[in-house]
Amino acid sequence: MSRKTPSAKSERILDVAEELFALRGYDGVTLRQIANGAGVDVALASYHFGKKIDLFNAVFQRRAVELNESRLSALRACQDSSGKAGPSVEQIIEAFLRPLEIAQETGDKGWTNYLALIAYINNSPYWGKRMMSKLFDKLVLEFIDALRKALPDARDEDLFWCYHNLSGALTLTLAQTGRIDTLSGGSCRSSDFRAAYDHMIPFTAAGFRQVCGGQ
Repeated sequence: MSRKTPSAKSERILDVAEELFALRGYDGVTLRQIANGAGVDVALASYHFGKKIDLFNAVFQRRAVELNESRLSALRACQDSSGKAGPSVEQIIEAFLRPLEIAQETGDKGWTNYLALIAYINNSPYWGKRMMSKLFDKLVLEFIDALRKALPDARDEDLFWCYHNLSGALTLTLAQTGRIDTLSGGSCRSSDFRAAYDHMIPFTAAGFRQVCGGQ
């Protein structure tokens, strides 16, 4: 059987690895712990995925295509519906963010773990530059191009700094650290995804306009 052949056991290995990597990071997890959690031998985990780094990559890649497709579909929809004028900054940012909210609200623990893993990788000086670009740069540049059209007077460096700030806010939201819960005395909850994105969209759109010269 090829390592690329999907099976219930290989999916279970990926699910457990996804959860443990999201919770403890790459260095805090062993292949044996993943195998034990999945109820399989270490040899079987190695057979399907190779070394721990190969499994880490497989986990990170597994949901990326679906996530990218949903975000691009949202962008295309708002572009098609807005006519020659093109979508507003808010519509573009909403297309970028809402699919993440939808994934988080499915109740699928796997999506929660995967998005927390993205936050871990995106916030890591080591993993971020090694893993984010190959799966997400093309998507991000499509959205930057849409924002460039919505903000025609913007300098590219301003657009990228604004995206940098959006990415930071998003990373904290995906990580669900509970920091806002503590600071707000419980009036805000990091698990309240609708509220998180309802605030992030207008906040970051206003930032883009202020920095990039939009109206």
